[in-house]
Amino acid sequence: MSTTTKKAAIYLRTSTDRQFTANQEPAVRRLAEARGFDVVHVFEEQMSATKVRPQWEALKAAAHRGEYGAVIIYALDRLGRSMVGNVQEVLTLDRLGVEVVSVREPWLDMGGPVRTLLIAILSWVAEEERRQIASRSKLGVARARAAGKLIGRRPIPIETGRLLALKEEGLSVRQIANQLGLTKSTVHKALMAVREVPPDSGVVQVSNPAEIVTC
Repeated sequence: MSTTTKKAAIYLRTSTDRQFTANQEPAVRRLAEARGFDVVHVFEEQMSATKVRPQWEALKAAAHRGEYGAVIIYALDRLGRSMVGNVQEVLTLDRLGVEVVSVREPWLDMGGPVRTLLIAILSWVAEEERRQIASRSKLGVARARAAGKLIGRRPIPIETGRLLALKEEGLSVRQIANQLGLTKSTVHKALMAVREVPPDSGVVQVSNPAEIVTC
């Protein structure tokens, strides 16, 4: 393990704004201190790995400029969602002379083909785990729907008489939405529902997403 002081960058990422990078930072900071790194940059973002990540792009640009020699992360899956993507990101930084150091994967300090193989294997395991979670989630939604449970937001009941009266007054969809305290898309869906399936009770329910229920 090298004792030479090296400039380093920290990269912290969570998938959504309901999670917190602060949960990762203490462990990452401790690792930087233990390794004797001089932390010169902290890149932090809250977004899915499937989207363009400005902070990750900024990190790589700084690596190209030679601003540091190491990137410290909490776990390999913070770099991306796919096996191929994670391996490519680590090896791209390797070619720039920037080592990736992980709290959860200390074996990243190894060199040679064994390291590359381990990156591929563990990234694949993480990808399969995410796939299984997504599959279980879809099955849960399907079971709930089959049991008649409401999935998503509750339908919005709109009085047909008032809706049509405002329309007959010549109000635009935007104006009707303002009058009823609704969004334009909700008013539009309600008007389409009334036109296609006039409800007997005088109430049209517009759910989100665009599923129309009359009652």
